[in-house]
Amino acid sequence: MITSTPIGEWTWELTADSGEIRPTRAAQVVAAIWNELAVRELALPGGKADVRVMNRNDPRDVHLAAEDLSMGTTPLAPRSALARAVARAEAFDGDLITVIRVECPGLWLEPGFEYRAEKLFAIHLEVWSGSLLTATLETYSDAWLTMDTRNREQPEVYAANAPRLAAALQAVSALLGTAPVPGDENHYAAPSETGFRDLRDEGPAYDDSWGTFEGLDRASLLQSRIPRSEDEYEQITEHSVRYFTIRRDGRTLGFLWASVGDAAAGYVPRTAAGDDAFDAGAAWLLALREAHGQGLAPLTALDWLAKHPARPGIGVIVEDTPRAASSLDALEELSGRY
Repeated sequence: MITSTPIGEWTWELTADSGEIRPTRAAQVVAAIWNELAVRELALPGGKADVRVMNRNDPRDVHLAAEDLSMGTTPLAPRSALARAVARAEAFDGDLITVIRVECPGLWLEPGFEYRAEKLFAIHLEVWSGSLLTATLETYSDAWLTMDTRNREQPEVYAANAPRLAAALQAVSALLGTAPVPGDENHYAAPSETGFRDLRDEGPAYDDSWGTFEGLDRASLLQSRIPRSEDEYEQITEHSVRYFTIRRDGRTLGFLWASVGDAAAGYVPRTAAGDDAFDAGAAWLLALREAHGQGLAPLTALDWLAKHPARPGIGVIVEDTPRAASSLDALEELSGRY
């Protein structure tokens, strides 16, 4: 399963032995970590990077905010977006915090198949006053776990993916000259220095943690993108649903659904599609609000949206007629698994 919040993380700390850790050095560390992930196809071209420089004593005093920088095959290639932003960051002096964050598309493996997630990992690096550097690696997939986040054992998936993560963590530790500090156990998993602890014996912290928490996290991310309103359909249902697939440029972004038995309708983002799934979903939710404002029943709203498509930038409906899912949970399973 792919999540919208981290399943686990690992942090390395470095202090300056002599001189100052400048933004260029920080970016070189990020690029080196990215390269170690890329060797194992845990990072692929097409990701996004942010660079921020702010006053340490007043983080609201932002000197530089460069966002959504496109990442190619060589993160710090001359004249690349990231290289230009780092050059701008070099112009600032003082008691500053420099933050570089890179979201890494990558591949997770299943028997006979490989799948791409637009945010399989994220590299988050901070430099404090030029003297302390912390690098954090986050993952958003449960492919490294002996049990997935819905409490199902997955020996073949684990065997195909866990060694890739362990090798990457070892390589980054060798690169930085220090062992990682695993993040705290969370409701999904328990990180260790080599990946994750095996929870088969003691059991996970929560039953079906993905089903319990991911829906709430997704809803929060979607609702943060649109104005609050009382004029909308219910967001959950115990009934079966009908749905349309939303696709753009050959990639599935999510699923527009309606209940067959009550006044519920909504949009389920395909988490592996990354932020695009949520940005498109926000627009489709606004379209559903328009249908609700016209007094349309949920299934009628699906038909209305198919006949009055939204702007192409948010994706298009693929099917001529809606598909059936036995439950909203089944549709969410589809959207989070692949």
